[in-house]
Amino acid sequence: MRRCAVVLISLLAAAAPGPATTPAPGPLRIIGGQAAGCLAGAVRLPDSGPGFQTIHLSRSAFWGAPPTIARIELLGQRTHQAGLGDFYVEDISRPRGGPLPGGHISHQLGLDADLGLDARPKPALGPAARESVELPGMVRADQRGVDTSRWSPDVVTLLRLAAGLPDVDRILVNAAIKQQLCQEVQGDRSWLRLIRPWYGHAAHMHIRFRCPADQPACEQAPPPPPGDGCDATLQWWFDRLDQPAAPGKPHHPPPLPAACEAVMTAPAG
Repeated sequence: MRRCAVVLISLLAAAAPGPATTPAPGPLRIIGGQAAGCLAGAVRLPDSGPGFQTIHLSRSAFWGAPPTIARIELLGQRTHQAGLGDFYVEDISRPRGGPLPGGHISHQLGLDADLGLDARPKPALGPAARESVELPGMVRADQRGVDTSRWSPDVVTLLRLAAGLPDVDRILVNAAIKQQLCQEVQGDRSWLRLIRPWYGHAAHMHIRFRCPADQPACEQAPPPPPGDGCDATLQWWFDRLDQPAAPGKPHHPPPLPAACEAVMTAPAG
């Protein structure tokens, strides 16, 4: 009897539908917050365009709110005009948002994008070559400074252009990258407020855009604090390098908002 029950459960699991591979139809609708949400009316970033190429096509998701996709394309145009190499694009969101595989907590609303920091010239890649791309890290092994063999003024230009996009909420980078910007950037430093230190993020930046004004169900996070962030709050990240990390608790993602059920189950348009 028990064996029959196990077989039945396995069959039901195999028959259960997986994540939707098409966007939910209709106009843009963003529901929930960064850690639990969904969207309808998503569009897909092309595999390549002026200034950018997508990578890891088999395991990354390139769908987002139309304004997000338009801004990534705009950044590509601006970096191309500035003479930088293509930036590589990894995860944006699934066609209907929701959790991404691999432990990503955000990327659920079509408002986040992971973009490589390597600004060097690159060849146009075919599909197979895109699968094996490894983004070069910009941070030393000790996590206390940037790798000067890879860091360049072009990386600063790429980050400044990204911070200048419309409706950027914040851009997450490794603390060593933030520290380098604090030491290096002269003149207008107002955009540094949007560059925030976070764990990892040594090879890519995580751009997060604000909730569109016409999306009342989208939960906007509080803005970054005033100032350029080049203060004691930055030193906190380096002080933590001397402290052994406490054992982490298993992460259990929160359930999606109830309104997401209709988005996730809607037939493709």
